[in-house]
Amino acid sequence: MKVLKFGGSSVAKPERIRSVIEIVKPYLEDKPAVVFSAFSGVTDTLIALAGNALSGKIEYKDQLRQLEARHLDAVRELIGIQKQSGIIAQVKFTCNELEDVLHGVFLVKECTPRTLDYIMSFGERLSAYIISEAMKDTGIDAAFLDARKVVRTDSNFGYARIDFETTNKQIQEYFNTHTKVQVITGFIGSTSSGETTTIGRSGSDYTAAIFAGALKATDLEIWTDVDGMMTADPRKVKKAFTVKEMTYVEAMELSHFGAKVIFPATMQPAMINHIPIRIKNTFNPSFAGTLISAKSNGKNLIIKGISSMDKISLLSVQGSGLMGVVGVSMRLFGTLAKENINVILISQASSEHSICFAIEAAKTRQAKQSIEHEFQYEIRSRAMDEVKVEEELAIVAIVGENMKHNPGTSGRMFSALGKSGVNVNAIAQGSSELNISAVIHQQDITKALNVLHEAFFLSDRKVLNVFMAGTGLIGKSLLTMMHKQYSHLASQNHLEIHVVGIANSRKMLFSEDGLALEQAVEQVLKEGEEMNLNTFVGNMLSLNLSNSIFVDCTSSEAVTEHYETILSSNISIVTPNKKANSGSLQKYRALKQAARLRGVRFLYETNVGAGLPVINTLNDLLISGDAVIGIEAVLSGTLNYIFSTFKPGIKFSDVVKDAKAKGYTEPDPRDDLNGMDVARKILILSREAGLSLELDNIVVENLVPENCRGEMSIDRFFEKLAEHNNYFEELADQAAARNEKLRYMAVLKDGKTSIKLGSVNDQHPFYSLSGSDNIILLTTERYKERPMVIRGPGAGAEVTAAGVFADIIRIGNYTN
Repeated sequence: MKVLKFGGSSVAKPERIRSVIEIVKPYLEDKPAVVFSAFSGVTDTLIALAGNALSGKIEYKDQLRQLEARHLDAVRELIGIQKQSGIIAQVKFTCNELEDVLHGVFLVKECTPRTLDYIMSFGERLSAYIISEAMKDTGIDAAFLDARKVVRTDSNFGYARIDFETTNKQIQEYFNTHTKVQVITGFIGSTSSGETTTIGRSGSDYTAAIFAGALKATDLEIWTDVDGMMTADPRKVKKAFTVKEMTYVEAMELSHFGAKVIFPATMQPAMINHIPIRIKNTFNPSFAGTLISAKSNGKNLIIKGISSMDKISLLSVQGSGLMGVVGVSMRLFGTLAKENINVILISQASSEHSICFAIEAAKTRQAKQSIEHEFQYEIRSRAMDEVKVEEELAIVAIVGENMKHNPGTSGRMFSALGKSGVNVNAIAQGSSELNISAVIHQQDITKALNVLHEAFFLSDRKVLNVFMAGTGLIGKSLLTMMHKQYSHLASQNHLEIHVVGIANSRKMLFSEDGLALEQAVEQVLKEGEEMNLNTFVGNMLSLNLSNSIFVDCTSSEAVTEHYETILSSNISIVTPNKKANSGSLQKYRALKQAARLRGVRFLYETNVGAGLPVINTLNDLLISGDAVIGIEAVLSGTLNYIFSTFKPGIKFSDVVKDAKAKGYTEPDPRDDLNGMDVARKILILSREAGLSLELDNIVVENLVPENCRGEMSIDRFFEKLAEHNNYFEELADQAAARNEKLRYMAVLKDGKTSIKLGSVNDQHPFYSLSGSDNIILLTTERYKERPMVIRGPGAGAEVTAAGVFADIIRIGNYTN
């Protein structure tokens, strides 16, 4: 025979009860035993009723009437009208009995554990009775069984222990004489003197296992509201999936550490009698669910699940006087046992200098006081320190029997946590290698669960959570590229890019599940809230998502002021914004150090040369032991276009106007002609090459004539620039006479950097440069005779966005 158990969510409403009856029907040939919990939320309501009656709050009567009405409504919906009267009378009789007990609590202002157990029993008694009658009404030969008749317990009210010898005998005798389908109350039992007891919250699972063990059932099925035991809590890990098979001990470990699908004690009767347990979903009955048994065929999974416990405190007992002293642990944990404080995790140094252990946060003060009282003499004599308490913690645990066969499991776990900036306060692992537990900060629990889930279950797929500031030309191009490449990256590179936050100068918008890339810009304008940079960064940090990347597509110095905070919060940065790296040397170094200390990436390939591989190439040379001798470069696509187009016979001011009209220059062309953009770029390259330079160390030839500087309109600027056409024409004529071309060049030589307008002959690599291309010559110890040449488009939204995109993908590959 089989034993089936249905939880409160499965029988929350009459329509769900009808579905449960349809699920039971195919089992009827084997005369199953069916265990039911109270209707969803009823047990909590009963506890609240008792609390209100105890406090003298007369409103408990209104709550009781609502509870009675809910059960009577269920009868009216589930039972044919001609059969309702007797059932309604019985439900009212039971509710009157409950009312009498509550009235007694209200009068005497006392509610003992014995009384509370009796009050809580009404939930299962009402639900199982109503469901048994509903089954009868559909033609099922069913009978109601109050488990108190056969389940014998001790008098430890609230968490009564089972007398298995008596219980098994009584269940077997009862079933030998009652052949109908038994509809059984979960959660409750009785003492030898007939007093009602409960066997712990979620005890209906346990009840089902007790009956399965006593009846030597072939299977135990636990029907709930999820598709089985999941790899992680799906509320915290979106990509969690059902584990097809696991062993009893794996399920027990996961249950202990917070997996609420099955009650831990349920496994004991099933394990002893080798009864397989199947976890099924009432709302998806055709799904196979999870099979829990003595052996598991899931050999391909190193671990079976990741679980967690919230609201944990870590207490540390330490002192030089504890080393080598026999009995310290006995006294410590004996004291906690006397106070009825459960120890969840223990970690002790081999030197015996310290012991730390985790307990429920609610017991922290009690535990600290009891320990310090027990060890008061040691503390007074300074042989032991005062108990150290760390609060607002949680435990994350990976569970699986296959860990023992796979070296490196713990390394993978702590590497994944470390890369995501999750600090581990304490670690525990048993010699059986079934479980590795880590105590971490409560705020990191969701991130930790997700990074561990990716590391062990989705190791071929990495999710990058992107927060993007700036939706101008570069930002829009980047979003378009990410949208077009999404499927390819997922299938070929095993990367998923989710844009979780996006902002421009006016609006900002967040979506933890990711914004639609093709509509992100329009969506932020329509749905976004007013942009506030501090709020944007604060939201990004508080979300605390794994594999987070901040992408700065602005040219704002205000945004760069937050870089160090972002990096220090274990979020990588990708940016074409030059302001941070060309600011003070101290800031440049601080950002590098923050990224290094936190193990995140700070990538800015597009600071120089747009999408050209300049900075990465330079870094690769230096890391491999090369040394930079000098750098020559044309680093402004705008100025290269101007001087490639400017020839004798053409007015310089007209060339600049043409460049502006084609969108090559900044809105104010003087921002290109003054050379500061080039100065920032060569400064960054110089710093990457190892020089300690500031921006004012660079000698810059400003191409804006003196009388063209200062405040004036753009039209006025062009009028004044025309006054200097002869000067620039003379430079062009002189260069042409020498068969040379004008180039605005940045030069790093002998530790000094300068930028000037010069000319090059046809033997120079810069001679053939055209359009808006950039070119960089790297002269190093290895490339001394023939410098390395990097050449290509050095400006434009698309090529810059492509470089930013490549950096994002590079981080994705780094975090794997």
